[in-house]
Amino acid sequence: MFGLSEETAEDAWEVEALFDLAFAPGREALSSYRLREGVAPVAPLCLVARDEGGVLGGAIRFWPVRVGATGTPALLLGPVAVHPTRQGEGLGALLITESLARARALGWERVLLVGDAPYYGRFGFDKLAGVEMPPPTNPERLLGQALVPGALDGLSGAVRRWEVPGG
Repeated sequence: MFGLSEETAEDAWEVEALFDLAFAPGREALSSYRLREGVAPVAPLCLVARDEGGVLGGAIRFWPVRVGATGTPALLLGPVAVHPTRQGEGLGALLITESLARARALGWERVLLVGDAPYYGRFGFDKLAGVEMPPPTNPERLLGQALVPGALDGLSGAVRRWEVPGG
């Protein structure tokens, strides 16, 4: 049994170590990391999963981004990782479904991610046409989900770093 909680500053080193373990070296060179630089994650959606003994089993983070010329707000899901010894237990699904439910409750309307359609499709993500991540992202791997009906309708343009309009 796992307990989910919001990631704290004390969790950060363990979460970073998990992401290093789960992803290839140089993960921070990916284009999605350019969108995260200097931007705080959406703290209420950054979750950790710990077992009864307090051992970290998985983690998920979300970042605010803007899309297109109008700067439409969206969430960028990722990274999400499950420790190799805990894979196959449904922990990734738990992190994703719970964090998406929390995002809806907080009033977010849309979520983007770069990932495998067969895996994320079961959580309601579909290929997103007309939206462009910074290169060299493979456009076939750009997925989106409307958290409210119609939130992806007409969405197009480049995904860029979150900056407060006029700020």
